[in-house]
Amino acid sequence: MMKISLLSESPADEIALRVLVGGVLGGAPVFVQPGLRARGWPNVAQLLPAVIRHLHFNTGAHVLVVVVDADDSAIHTAEHDRPDYFHPRCRMCQLRAIFRQTEKNLPAAHGRSHLLRGVGIAVPAIEAWYLCGADASVTEFAWLDGQSLGVVPYTRADLKMRTYGTDRPNLPHEIKCALQAVARHRHDTRRLENDFPNFAALARDLRTAQAEVAPAPFDQPNGSERTSRPA
Repeated sequence: MMKISLLSESPADEIALRVLVGGVLGGAPVFVQPGLRARGWPNVAQLLPAVIRHLHFNTGAHVLVVVVDADDSAIHTAEHDRPDYFHPRCRMCQLRAIFRQTEKNLPAAHGRSHLLRGVGIAVPAIEAWYLCGADASVTEFAWLDGQSLGVVPYTRADLKMRTYGTDRPNLPHEIKCALQAVARHRHDTRRLENDFPNFAALARDLRTAQAEVAPAPFDQPNGSERTSRPA
């Protein structure tokens, strides 16, 4: 059974991400502990090495999923996936580099050589993912086009207003709206993957990790279990 930990920017993000991760994997994975949260992008980057080491040495987690908002940073594109390419303002590039640098000298632990990664960047904010399938004007491509033209198609405040009916939702309302939104993708994330390539990158990470860890019971068509092997 694949065991997953989450690092996100808010409790509402964590709850919604649990649904989306299950949608990508085709079932309900095991989350090894309450999600880990940081206060905004700089704090995520600062905490990530310690989080990786903690999960590697002190838990049986196979995968750490990290999701942050892009805000106004450079957006990860296929060009960034070239060997040895690194964009200093791309949060995907930065998070992947932190994983590589932190893990390269860690000894094996809990029967696995390293912690697998799942990195997603919500462009420009996670509310854009929530609007996928409900507002066709909100896509990663629209945001990229706006950046290139110097005229953004919407602001992050606009996205909050469209998602929650206010740009300052309280936490219970934020969680309620987030869960209603991600329910559209609970059983099929293809629309999200098509409209948001940085979500598709997260989905690829998750499926790669799933292939490295023995298939969980929900992956078996006849319901039978296989013995798990660590990543």
